[in-house]
Amino acid sequence: MTDPRAGTRPLGRSGVRVPVLGFGGAPVGNLRTAVPDAVARAAVGQALAEGVRYFDTAPHYGLGLSEERIGAALRGVPRDAFVLGTKVGRLLEPVPAPAGTDVEGGFDVPARARRVWDFSAGGVRRSLEESLRRLGLERVDVLLVHDPDEHEEDARTGALPELHRMREEGLVRAIGAGMNSTAPLTRFVEEFDLDVVLLAGHYDLLEQPALDDLLPAALRRGTSVVLGGVFGSGLLARERPPADATYRYAPAPADVLARAHRAADLAREHGVTLPALALQAVLAHPAVASAVVGMRSPEEVRRDAALLDVAVPAAAWEALRASGIVRPDVPLPGLAP
Repeated sequence: MTDPRAGTRPLGRSGVRVPVLGFGGAPVGNLRTAVPDAVARAAVGQALAEGVRYFDTAPHYGLGLSEERIGAALRGVPRDAFVLGTKVGRLLEPVPAPAGTDVEGGFDVPARARRVWDFSAGGVRRSLEESLRRLGLERVDVLLVHDPDEHEEDARTGALPELHRMREEGLVRAIGAGMNSTAPLTRFVEEFDLDVVLLAGHYDLLEQPALDDLLPAALRRGTSVVLGGVFGSGLLARERPPADATYRYAPAPADVLARAHRAADLAREHGVTLPALALQAVLAHPAVASAVVGMRSPEEVRRDAALLDVAVPAAAWEALRASGIVRPDVPLPGLAP
């Protein structure tokens, strides 16, 4: 069986290659709860030590705090030793007299700025310049249009053509979009020459609707897919999901929770864990380059990286498919489709 931690995978035809496990930067931007500076820095350092050398961040994450922390932690690391991606679409406008925290944005940080949607060509250029200042770096490798769900036409006419120009100028190497739904990402993949798209949700151990549109389109077009939310925002992150587990940031529906319990039972029967199944299963699709997982501490980094070292027997994958927990057309490690 192929070692899931071995080697790297390409992002389209960009020349950028990433490990199969990436570091999601939202938690070190104080997503929901605060993370001390020292812990955030240690988490990035542990990621480098574990071979998790693909870092995904955005201005949205903690009103720039994630970019600042990741950039500071990477300072002094040889630039070619890691891949860094950030996003455009939200500009951060300073607030003259900050009051309270960024409750609306979901981050436990002072409300020092407000987010302003801007998918124009000028807004994209300005966003990257400001990100580079926060990161303290001269370049990023991957640049994505972030969450243009309600701004699809603006992204189509402004941001995406500008990203193409920036790639031609050599300012970035890989371009694409990151969203929480498959249909608009599929349209972007079919209309533009994108290197990569980041899909949050819609392809995990319990639900795989991306098989119907985005993943086949990505294969046809030579666009790589990076997956977020592979643990379903918590449901698949533990060996046994609790009754109050969340799935896609809401209470898990009863039928989804029941399937998660069946998958957990199956994992235990074969001497492995539910999180190991959840991570390794999605990496088997040929369009998928990497899974980006939010990590807020060195302990979380070690735990998530260790999931790639779990030797899942072929019998476990066969039982998963036979149980109906996954669709019959889901590629699984070591099994023929």
